[in-house]
Amino acid sequence: MSKFGLPKYIPVEGDENRGLYRDKDSNAILLRDKDVYDSYMQSFRERQKKKDEFSSLQQEVNDLKSDVSDIKSLLLQLVNKESK
Repeated sequence: MSKFGLPKYIPVEGDENRGLYRDKDSNAILLRDKDVYDSYMQSFRERQKKKDEFSSLQQEVNDLKSDVSDIKSLLLQLVNKESK
């Protein structure tokens, strides 16, 4: 509450904006609902984990491509030696 008994935070209008409030002094929009924040952070961590897993799999595929290329090169060298 401000010094005049008025609320310092005004709820932001709209159903999708639950937990969001505007600070009268700074005009900033704040998230004041801890449950909404916790839910967001959990979904953020899950998205980050999936992104990390994808990057890891992508690196593994690139490593396998490189290995196959090396094997192919060695086989070609072996075939060329045998044909001489």
